[in-house]
Amino acid sequence: MSPNGRRHSLVLYTYMLDRWWRYTLAIGLVMLALAAGLTILPVRLVHYQFLRISDWILWVVAGAGGYAITLTFFLISIRKMAYVQPFATHLLLKTPFLRLDISYRRILKASSVEMQHLFPPGRYKGWRQRLLRPLASRTATVLDLKDWPLPREVLGMFLSPFFFPDKTSRLALLVPKWMDFSMDMDSFRSTWLDSLQEPGSTPQLDLLASILRSNK
Repeated sequence: MSPNGRRHSLVLYTYMLDRWWRYTLAIGLVMLALAAGLTILPVRLVHYQFLRISDWILWVVAGAGGYAITLTFFLISIRKMAYVQPFATHLLLKTPFLRLDISYRRILKASSVEMQHLFPPGRYKGWRQRLLRPLASRTATVLDLKDWPLPREVLGMFLSPFFFPDKTSRLALLVPKWMDFSMDMDSFRSTWLDSLQEPGSTPQLDLLASILRSNK
């Protein structure tokens, strides 16, 4: 078996960045156009009265527009950089700002659940409801964990609230092909469990393997 599985992109992460970069692009273009218009029009149309704006204000507006455009390119460049990938002993969850190794010892079980059952759109309002509606029929892989690898509050700083179905140690992973991801992860996790039963294993490891198998 390969030492690592395939990378499965995190749909929710990509989906949210796709929304954000469109907003930042629109804001940047509007601010640059505003700064250019307030600079050029009074010179070209001298017969019309225009509101006089200080040069430093125009530079601030243009700078903010340039920053928004730069942020847009950054968001586009990282939109596909979030993924999950099975390894021999753990599951890697990687985003541009977070690297999380989830040991198979922490995973009690994995199940597949539609997003609309995890996060009913009717429970939310405004942008959250608009965000969830197109994803409602998609199937997510939900990991029931013994505990969090990092404090929940820390994870919430880097991951959307829609990675967390409830207050318990459960993690919802929405990938393009949930069945392929589940089979990939189960293959590596099963191999890891079998390795605990190899000759030379300690009674403690045998007991751990027995507990983990009973929770599968």
